[in-house]
Amino acid sequence: MTSDPGFTCTCCGAQHLELPMNHTAEAPAVWDPAFVGADDCLLSSDQCVVCGQHYFVKGLIEIPVVDSDEVFSWGVWVSLSRENFARAADLWDSPDREAEQPYFGWLTTDLPVYSPTTLDLKTHVHTRPVGERPYVELEPTDHPLAVEQRTGITLDRVREIAAAVLHAGSGQRW
Repeated sequence: MTSDPGFTCTCCGAQHLELPMNHTAEAPAVWDPAFVGADDCLLSSDQCVVCGQHYFVKGLIEIPVVDSDEVFSWGVWVSLSRENFARAADLWDSPDREAEQPYFGWLTTDLPVYSPTTLDLKTHVHTRPVGERPYVELEPTDHPLAVEQRTGITLDRVREIAAAVLHAGSGQRW
């Protein structure tokens, strides 16, 4: 949370005591609750496997907040190839895992405040020290999310995002 004293929601008019500096998706967009308990499916807080064929890791898209010392982040899911997922899993608890080369992946989280969709944006997943979520670097395109990652956002934009996420529809689970 930021030292900001909160915000008044532009959607509902309510005063929120704290401004969230992180929003995170519970699962990749392709996850279905019907997969729970299936032998070939797994959803943990860090990794996901769907039908033994699709592999995902959770990471952070970090965006500098230009009018503060804060960093805003999106907790997102990225699909990896079977080989890269296996490699990341093998190194999950290794002390020097951050020396690993970035893994190519596709963003599989639909962030509610961006148009066009954020699904299938190209990424590079940078492993960090044990206990830290990977850093997700977007390909430098003209997509609004990629632009924000490169140039930063204001606290007003963080407030706008908070209001949108708090009132998001029934799509992605936040």
